[in-house]
Amino acid sequence: MTEILDGKETARKLREEIKEKVSELRERGVRVRLDVILASYDPASATYVAMKERDCAEVGIESRIHRFDESVTQGELSKLVDELNANDAVSGFFIQLPLYSHLDHVPLISKIRPEKDVDGLSPISAGNLAVGLPALLPCTPHGVIQMLKRANIEIEGRHAVVVGRSNLVGKPLSQLLLRLNATVTVCHSRTKDLPGITSQADILCVAAGRPGMVGAEFVKEGAVVVDVGIHRTEKGSLTGDVLYDEVAPKASYITPVPGGVGPMTRAMLLYNTVSAAEN
Repeated sequence: MTEILDGKETARKLREEIKEKVSELRERGVRVRLDVILASYDPASATYVAMKERDCAEVGIESRIHRFDESVTQGELSKLVDELNANDAVSGFFIQLPLYSHLDHVPLISKIRPEKDVDGLSPISAGNLAVGLPALLPCTPHGVIQMLKRANIEIEGRHAVVVGRSNLVGKPLSQLLLRLNATVTVCHSRTKDLPGITSQADILCVAAGRPGMVGAEFVKEGAVVVDVGIHRTEKGSLTGDVLYDEVAPKASYITPVPGGVGPMTRAMLLYNTVSAAEN
């Protein structure tokens, strides 16, 4: 029988743990604060930042949003990054993407000190992850790993296939699975015979950004299926990269969309912020 990897419930439990940790840190005189740089016309980004603000309030983390209109310059944002890096009251911060079209996020993210890089996306953070040094981990891949661990799903020695090679999900997720001694195959848009490879996976993680691309023929009987994709349909509903109704009967575990990886991504941002404050 297929079991649901309930990211919403797992994230709720994680937030309870984080709330206790924040309280303990406060008693020790340690301040926990998360700052966000928002320089975008994207409505989804504004909504996402508001959700993160509510998450912080729920667990007792102080949050500050630095909002900018389209007149903001690259230099102004660069100066703010320097200020947040130097401000000991700021536990961690991140830059909400995408930015306005005239801004370049790469040099800005590259300037974030790794110990404050709660998104885990700076080149230094990525390098530390790649070579196995301590680092704040990217929230979505770390959330996937937490879901698997907390469901007591065995990772060591199993064949994990990751569909997608983005810096945000695919690459760091493959590295985290390698750390846990999985045998990892990374697939992408140029992979030949994609169903032939994915159907060998004990753990199949799909982060391709293509709605409904993975059907039953892509999945081995009894595989664990993690769907990282999220897309809004023409009717306004949400769907993932995996055809859930087709795949679920073959899977031993599967994440729903919504309610799977998404809530875990937000929870891991809180986790990283507390980790940054502790360090």
